[in-house]
Amino acid sequence: MTQASVSSVPTTAPGADPDRIGVMICGHGSRDDAAVEEFNRLAVHLREKFPDVPVESGFLEFARPIIRTGLEKLKAAGVTRILAVPGMLFAAGHVKNDLPWEINSFAAENPDLRVEFGRDLGIDPKLLKAARARIEEAEAAAPTQVDRKDTLLMVVGRGTNDSDANSNISKVARMLWEGLGVGWTEVSYSGVTAPLVDAGLAHAAKLGYRRIIVFPYFLFTGVLVRRIYDWADEAAAAHPEIEILKAPYLNDHPFVIESFVDRVNDILAGTTAMNCQLCKYREQVIGFEGDVGAVQAGHHHHVRGAGTDADHGHHHDHGHGHGHHHHHHHHN
Repeated sequence: MTQASVSSVPTTAPGADPDRIGVMICGHGSRDDAAVEEFNRLAVHLREKFPDVPVESGFLEFARPIIRTGLEKLKAAGVTRILAVPGMLFAAGHVKNDLPWEINSFAAENPDLRVEFGRDLGIDPKLLKAARARIEEAEAAAPTQVDRKDTLLMVVGRGTNDSDANSNISKVARMLWEGLGVGWTEVSYSGVTAPLVDAGLAHAAKLGYRRIIVFPYFLFTGVLVRRIYDWADEAAAAHPEIEILKAPYLNDHPFVIESFVDRVNDILAGTTAMNCQLCKYREQVIGFEGDVGAVQAGHHHHVRGAGTDADHGHHHDHGHGHGHHHHHHHHN
């Protein structure tokens, strides 16, 4: 199937002046300068994919530019249609609440602009291929050869208090399990929900596998990824009889870039619907029954554009994982 492209899809009726499209990549933001640098490289890759289209990026919190700055730059560039894409793997609180609030607020203030919001990357065949490549990188770099049937794969998610988003990690893990043919797969999280990586590895070590591959299913580096690797090192020290490998996170693997291109083209094709069947803001999901229909609002005002560690001259462990215990809102 041939992919549509921003430059080739007609956006208005025949005979009318075509919309001038701009793309906005919306990131979470971090105090970690390396994470911000990696995210900014994503915008560079997308500019290469869409050379005739303005592409801007911005962040919800800490890092600059903030999302509003990127939107204003696209407006100043004369675009009439903005395609806003979440730079996030799954639809938890940020994609369901905070980003729509940012985008909708800007759209309400600029009624002459057509502003459309895309969906999260989700469980995507191309991302699974990127995940396989990262896991195979770890295997190739290992000092020994271990059969995959003697290998346990630990897939690590960020962790939220949105059980629908958390469950996506289990599906990714299952598909990698069957796709790679490893002996066993476990799931753990860097924060907010259970099991955390240290507990997950303590459990996994009891299962008798010669090798454990710890794979952070993350887009970019940061405090949480380093914490995952630290836990892996601690487990390796505690269990010298097990070879514990640290696989690279997804980063800017070519299949990741292609997945972002697909999300842009999804907006153009009108196929941006998220999975709402298990959304706790629409349905009474067990354990979160009180979250249905809560008001949508942003909550990052106090840290928007606050800067990274380099700006403040210190390190701040921003590892709470954004559980959104008090900020649950519906999405459109």
